[in-house]
Amino acid sequence: MQPLSLDKFGDPLHAFPAFTVSVCNLRPTSRGHVRLKSPDPLAAPEIRLNYLSTPEDQRIAVQSLRLTRRIIAGSETMKKYAPDEFVPGPAFQSDDELVHAAGNVGTTIFHPVGTCRMGRADDELAVVDTRLRVRGVARLRVIDASIMPTITSGNTASPTVMIAEKGATAVIEDRQAGARPA
Repeated sequence: MQPLSLDKFGDPLHAFPAFTVSVCNLRPTSRGHVRLKSPDPLAAPEIRLNYLSTPEDQRIAVQSLRLTRRIIAGSETMKKYAPDEFVPGPAFQSDDELVHAAGNVGTTIFHPVGTCRMGRADDELAVVDTRLRVRGVARLRVIDASIMPTITSGNTASPTVMIAEKGATAVIEDRQAGARPA
């Protein structure tokens, strides 16, 4: 819950007193992708978010919006403030309408992961191996949150520090072993 209201981050605050209740699906099943569109290294990649593209994520979005409404409308504490729902708005009632509304306001919470998934040799979707080496590219490692196969249920800062430590250890071990850096 935030003591403010705005259309999107970076926009000015609304000119009326308001608060924002946000929900977050901690285990989304929808998967997007980042793909090269051209061999030109300066060309922008194709970024497909695919938010709410699975029935499970749509179900969770609908349940979350309905629960939020029950908490705000059914709370004795909130009743004295007589809050009016601004977004998505009381006109949105059916599951389909709520999924559409969630898609209109849904966004990242600034912790994207998984664009360079780490995995075993038999994982066709894995970009890096367990020592964080990019498959098929000599002397290149990815040592950041993008190697997480799935997002954590909390802030990604601590797991990213652990990834950095794992990567640093792998680089040092390879150098000490006399291995050519991957």
